[in-house]
Amino acid sequence: MKPIWEHLPRYWPQLVIPLLVLFAVVAIGWFARRFLFRILERWAGRSKARFDDLLVGALRGPFMLWVLILGLHLATQSSELPVRVTALVSKALLILWIVSLTVVAAQLAGSLIKSYGGGVSSALPVTTLTQNVASLSVATMGTLILLNMLGIPVTPILTALGVGGIAVALALQDTLSNLFAGFYVSLAGQVRVGDYIKIETGEEGYVTDISWRSTTMRALPNNLIIVPNAKLAQAIVTNYHLPEKRMSLLLPVGVSYDSDPEAIERILIEEAASGAQEIPGLLAEPAPFVRFIPGFGDSSLNFTLICQVAEFVDQYPVQHELRKRIFKRFRQEGIEIPFPIRTVYIKDGLSGVTACGAPRQEVHGR
Repeated sequence: MKPIWEHLPRYWPQLVIPLLVLFAVVAIGWFARRFLFRILERWAGRSKARFDDLLVGALRGPFMLWVLILGLHLATQSSELPVRVTALVSKALLILWIVSLTVVAAQLAGSLIKSYGGGVSSALPVTTLTQNVASLSVATMGTLILLNMLGIPVTPILTALGVGGIAVALALQDTLSNLFAGFYVSLAGQVRVGDYIKIETGEEGYVTDISWRSTTMRALPNNLIIVPNAKLAQAIVTNYHLPEKRMSLLLPVGVSYDSDPEAIERILIEEAASGAQEIPGLLAEPAPFVRFIPGFGDSSLNFTLICQVAEFVDQYPVQHELRKRIFKRFRQEGIEIPFPIRTVYIKDGLSGVTACGAPRQEVHGR
């Protein structure tokens, strides 16, 4: 059998026109791509919406592939190939075009969910799970269209999938449990991306993502905590961002028994009110207040300063700054923060009384 290139001289005149058509279409498409996308980028730059940017980005990659598909189709139609071969090539090119269009549409759907899902109050929260669901839905529609175009009946396939789904569900119980738990967590809206939560087992952090298998949290030390969705759905969770991010900060303060409770209350409120104007995260409204709680301690009068911070993590720098301000003010006012004082009685059977001294302690022997 002679190699194919030995037959090319005989059939070369028949290949000239299809090759010229293919070359012309690709060349026109290349110039059109540069001109068209330059206009689209300028239009997207003037627009404030993100949809046009996403659309331009999604079309940029497969544009030349579509041009090549069009060129091959026109080249095939202009050739002298048998009708059967031409029909097979056209069908293959159509399948390739549908597959590429489905991929682009699925990626665009996921990007639109990510960009616009958070701005729609009635929509699902923006997570990896919802993006994957949107992309998978578009891919499923494209697959059904492709099967219908190929003349493959869809009903028997769906029936087989339904029967086989029982066996798959039994084999993937844990995976499906996490999947549906992820849907439940997302739909309930009690745990959202960006919320600071704490689980009953002690793990806490910002929710960064909810995927088909697990929920990811970023702890304050900047570590990631991976929690299976099924565990999260069954756990007792404290959400520090619901019903709102603002939360109360309780700051205990102990002073000497020689102090005036009214003066202590006034000083604490003054320092908290002035600090609200300078300390980031400390809120002036609602106004701070003081309660004489827990009250009488072993060696001090114990007060609690109650103020509001913008969100959970603000409590740490706010406590730091407030304590410095209160300590400095107490020194200026001559208010003592007492050391613990104990009275210890020691029973001595020989001398009857034994006295021992220690710094800041009263020790009596008996």
